[in-house]
Amino acid sequence: MNALSVSHLTCRYGKKTVLTDVSLTVTAGEFLVIIGPNGTGKTSLLKAMAGLITPGAGTVSMFDRPITGYSRRQLARILAIVPQQMPMDFPFTVEETVIMGRSPMMGLASFEGPVDLAAAREAMAFTEVSHLASQRVDQLSGGERQRAVIARAICQQPRIILLDEPTASLDPAHQIRIMDLMEKLRREHGVTVIMVSHDLNLAALYGDRLLLLGNNRVEMTGPPVEVLTYELLERVYGCVLLVDKSPLGGVPRVTPVPSRHIGARPAPLSAGKH
Repeated sequence: MNALSVSHLTCRYGKKTVLTDVSLTVTAGEFLVIIGPNGTGKTSLLKAMAGLITPGAGTVSMFDRPITGYSRRQLARILAIVPQQMPMDFPFTVEETVIMGRSPMMGLASFEGPVDLAAAREAMAFTEVSHLASQRVDQLSGGERQRAVIARAICQQPRIILLDEPTASLDPAHQIRIMDLMEKLRREHGVTVIMVSHDLNLAALYGDRLLLLGNNRVEMTGPPVEVLTYELLERVYGCVLLVDKSPLGGVPRVTPVPSRHIGARPAPLSAGKH
């Protein structure tokens, strides 16, 4: 079953076109990572998938139903989004922040009940922030804050979760914890994970499939070994890269090559030799 489908999507901000004729399908339970240089429309694609912007052309469907056929409340029961930046200057605790994820299940004037509280506690346990429940979100470290925000998304109990660079500005240990959380969410709960990332190596290690954007259109989609080739990446990113085999398994490893080392770069591997 397809969890999400995008067909011939074009998005514009004023006269500026940020996405051109983008089409893709994401299978239920898949981990898709969207990659590409700055300014190629990755965040805009995520926003279009979430129904946060109206495309100039094309359609977005979830579970074979056009996104325009869902009310905002219905959509929030299916889809959760973790944006790149979230305002964290409000004095809410972690538990209060997480319980906000239950809003789509509660009426406008309703208060959380036992089921909502249980869902919040389960989400906090899943993201390992239970011990932070009474702390204010604006007083947490970057990694702790990101896990609290993800816990809020999980508390919605969505079928699809969209994340915009969730590991940006985090140290390697926190990056792995966030990525492991997403993998666990997909594996144990069957949630479809769609994530934007600038880290090509994390994308290779975790993504079932990658979508590479360049010049505001799809350059290629496929498994990491097919997308992360030096020929394609150097053309799209416009810099010299070394692509070899990761010691962690049969996935590519991408290393930027400083100018002073370009002449000493080893012969590149072809896609079939990863």
